[in-house]
Amino acid sequence: MDIRSAAGLRVLAVNILGRFLLNSDKNIRYVALTSLLRLVQSDHSAVQRHRPTVVECLRDPDASLCRRALELSLALVNSSNVRAMTQELQSFLESCPHDLRADCASGILLAAERFAPTKRWHIDTILRVLTTAGSDVRDDAVANLTQLIGGAQELHAYSVRRLYSALAQDISQQPLVQVAAWCIGEYGDLLLEGSCEETEPLQVEEEEVLALLERVLQSHMSLPATRGYALTALMKLSTRLRGDNNRIRQVVSIYGSCLDVELQQRAVEYNTLFRKYDHMRAAVLEKMPLVERGGSQVDEEAKESKEVPRLLEAAPIPTEPEASKLLDLLDLLDGTSGDVQQHPPPDPSPEGTLIHLLDLPCAPSAPAPIPNLKVFEREGLQLILSFVRPTGTPALLLITVTATNISEGDVTHFICQAAVPKSFQLQLQAPSGDTVPAQGGLPVTQLLRILNPNKAPLRLKLRLTYNHFGHLVQEIFEVNNLPEETWQ
Repeated sequence: MDIRSAAGLRVLAVNILGRFLLNSDKNIRYVALTSLLRLVQSDHSAVQRHRPTVVECLRDPDASLCRRALELSLALVNSSNVRAMTQELQSFLESCPHDLRADCASGILLAAERFAPTKRWHIDTILRVLTTAGSDVRDDAVANLTQLIGGAQELHAYSVRRLYSALAQDISQQPLVQVAAWCIGEYGDLLLEGSCEETEPLQVEEEEVLALLERVLQSHMSLPATRGYALTALMKLSTRLRGDNNRIRQVVSIYGSCLDVELQQRAVEYNTLFRKYDHMRAAVLEKMPLVERGGSQVDEEAKESKEVPRLLEAAPIPTEPEASKLLDLLDLLDGTSGDVQQHPPPDPSPEGTLIHLLDLPCAPSAPAPIPNLKVFEREGLQLILSFVRPTGTPALLLITVTATNISEGDVTHFICQAAVPKSFQLQLQAPSGDTVPAQGGLPVTQLLRILNPNKAPLRLKLRLTYNHFGHLVQEIFEVNNLPEETWQ
């Protein structure tokens, strides 16, 4: 697989591996799945012919085989088979082992975002995943779905009816409850209007909607964040429903003495809005404006995440030892001003010297330092980029994203996503964590590997999603002032 060969021979090898999948020996099937997973990037069409056999391996009782078959099935999803493959994966999600549910759910959501044929299909797919495995989805699933629904104006009535029906049946899946509460609060007036052509007739009364949100507030399964969504939805319904608001005011006033500080603060603010600023309530609680999803950037990011592994595997990228990573993290703690110094690499080991003698790719010498760049600062949260260009691969740029927090409250559920133009190749490594501790605690770092074969000026688009002081924050911005040393 790592040796150059004729395309016909590779196709022959793929077909032989496909026959291995029918073998009764589990070890042979596992080796075949692993080999096909390595070949799927270079010979996607050849591996695609064995998709039914790969999907059949998802039903194998062996956990290792099942996991490898899931990875290969997700890699085989493309625009032509996304409907069929998503249906197979959703069926697998309903009965898969618990330790695979998170990977399967995340894979389905990513495939839907990359290859969704229509917005309605995209929304239906996410809703089914949230209904089946809502507690196992990624933290950004709620924000992504609300953004998707908000940007699809023609599907507002359809979405709010689907979500209301799902919420009425099950209030245990917290991400689903949060999205449903947000959607009911935004588009509750559409829920009470006449039937929607795209859904079954649904007659809903105002009292039923309020009773459902109260049920969410009172449920012992509801998280504080979920209760916050429900409380805000009730408040927004006070401007969208035509009936009396006394019931809503009573519920809001109850939470003015809630033990949860965030809920108490919201309830006090909403009570004040009722008492002192009732004339402004309709304007303050009007519908959120349409959100531009920036689909081209999302598509670029998804395409790059699929294509870049093989390109980067072909380049001699030195791997940092664990000790070096630890030293880098400790070095980041020396200061919180934003000017983080890159720790020099350790001396070559005897193994490295042996590699030199054998004339094989080896760890290059330390390149000239590139100045760090602060790209984001808000309420104590800072984002700093540091750069390294390995000497052996001048087209490769390693960017370390460092998030520090000097505020009084922790930043939780922190997610950093990136996108670059199509002429670049981007690979996002897993972050060191998703919580940035307050008061200058241990920072969160994430590595970006960018391949720039044309040495074009680099433009980077970042999307940050996190919770800070009880509020969900999402920031999307471009970084156009990268140092020239990063691409020249």
